Amino acid sequence: MKVFNTLTRTKEELKPLHEGEYRIYVCGPTVYNFIHIGNARPVCVFDTLRRYLMYRGNEVKFVSNITDIDDKLIKRAGEEGVSMQEVARKYEAEFIKDCEGLNVLTPTVRPRATEHIQQILSIVSDLIESGHAYVAKNGDVYFRVKSDQDYGKLCHLNLEDLESGNRELRHQMDDDLKEDPADFAIWKAAKPGEPYWDSPYGKGRPGWHIECSAMARTHLGNTIDIHAGGEDLIFPHHENEIAQSECANGCTFANYWMHNGFLNIDNHKMSKSANNFFTVRELSEVYGYEPIRYFMLTGHYRSPLNYTAELLADCKTSLQRLYTCRENLDFALENAHGKDETLKEKAVGAKEKFCAAMDDDLNTPAALGALFDFVREINTLSGESSREALEQAAKTFDELTGVLGILYNRKKDEIPQEILDLVEQRAQAKKAKDWAKADAIRAQLTEQGYVVEDTPKGPKVSRAK
Repeated sequence: MKVFNTLTRTKEELKPLHEGEYRIYVCGPTVYNFIHIGNARPVCVFDTLRRYLMYRGNEVKFVSNITDIDDKLIKRAGEEGVSMQEVARKYEAEFIKDCEGLNVLTPTVRPRATEHIQQILSIVSDLIESGHAYVAKNGDVYFRVKSDQDYGKLCHLNLEDLESGNRELRHQMDDDLKEDPADFAIWKAAKPGEPYWDSPYGKGRPGWHIECSAMARTHLGNTIDIHAGGEDLIFPHHENEIAQSECANGCTFANYWMHNGFLNIDNHKMSKSANNFFTVRELSEVYGYEPIRYFMLTGHYRSPLNYTAELLADCKTSLQRLYTCRENLDFALENAHGKDETLKEKAVGAKEKFCAAMDDDLNTPAALGALFDFVREINTLSGESSREALEQAAKTFDELTGVLGILYNRKKDEIPQEILDLVEQRAQAKKAKDWAKADAIRAQLTEQGYVVEDTPKGPKVSRAK
C-alpha cells in the first residue's frame, strides 16, 4: 500500500515500525457542541483506513482523543451556567452516538486530555530542562520555536514565512511574555474562574498542542506509524506537535502524516454566518447516518469534497442499489439450481480491483467503482450460478462493503418470521387459486411495510422503500 505523506509530499510505501502492526493517532474533537459534517470526514476516512489495514491481516492500535479542556469549552460552560466537565461529558456522549450511527469502530483507546495532566507536565518539564521551553513571568510556559531547527517541516514553510503569515495573530497575543512572537504556549497560567491544575509553574492548564503529544506518547510510544487528521490541523497544531514531541523524545514523532481535504457546502466554505452550517445529527434525522458515511467515501480523501442535499440523496439511492443486490444474492442462494461458475472468477477480480484502488493512497472512489462493477456482474450472472459461486460472491461482497463500513443496516432489515409465514400462506392461497385470500394477504403485508414480488423462482419479499 502507498499513501501520500504530507511530511515528504510524496506517495510512499506504507511500512510499519513492527511488521503486521500499525499504531495510528487521529486527532479527535473538542467536545463543546455537536460535530458538524466537516468533522465527520476524518472520522469516516481514517476509520476506513483502519478497517482496510485490518482486512489485510494487520493488527491496528488506533488512538483518537477527546479534547475536554479548551477555551471553547470554558466559554460554552459559562453560557450554559454549568461546569466545563458537564459540557465536555454531554457532547462527548453525543459525539460517540454520532460515531456509532456512522458505523465507526470504537478506538482502541479514546483518551481524554484532562486525564493526562501529569503526562503533559512531564513533557513540559522535559522541554524546560532541555532548553526548548521557558517559564514566562506570569506562569505561562512557552515552547522556544527557534530552538527547533526543523520547525516548519510539515507545512513546508520556514519560520520567517510563518511569522509573516501570522502577523495579525501575533499583535493579539501577549508578546511581552514571550522571547519571540512565534513561541507558543504549552502550559497556560489560570485566569480567574477558569479550571486549573497545580503545577511547578503555578495553577494552570495545558495548551492545546501539548495534549496530543502527551496522549500519543502515553498510548502509542515515542514514535508512531501514522498521525492523521484534517488539512486544517497541519499548521499550527500538527507542526507544533512535531516540534514539542521530537524535542522532548529525541526521535521521530510519526513516520507518516495523512490529512483529509476540506468539505465545502454548495461550493462555499461552511459557516454559521452564511447559514450553511450542518451538524451530523441534523442531517442524520433527514437522510440517516449511512448516506453520510457513504458520501465521505465518494471523493478521494485528500481532495476537497463538496456537499449538496442532492448529492446526499444520490448517496442514499446508491446504497439502495447495494442493498438490493445483496437481497438478490440471498434470494438466488435460497433458490440456487444453476451450474455456472463464472461468478467465482468475477468475485476474485472484484477483490483484486478493490484492493488495488485501496492500495493506491486509499482511493475509495475507485474502490466503490470496483464494487459497483461487481454488482452488475452479480445481477447478470446470479440466476444461472452454482451455489458455490453465489456463496463466494456473497462472501466477497460482504468483505468489500465491510471494509468501507457500509451496508451495516442489513441485519436490521432481516425479515421477521411472521412476515415470511404470511408470504408462504399467500403462495399456498395462489396455488389453490384462492385469489381473494392471496390479495388480502398482500394487502396485509403492504400495511405492515413489506412488498412481495412474484418471480419465476417464487415469491420475493422485501421492506417497502
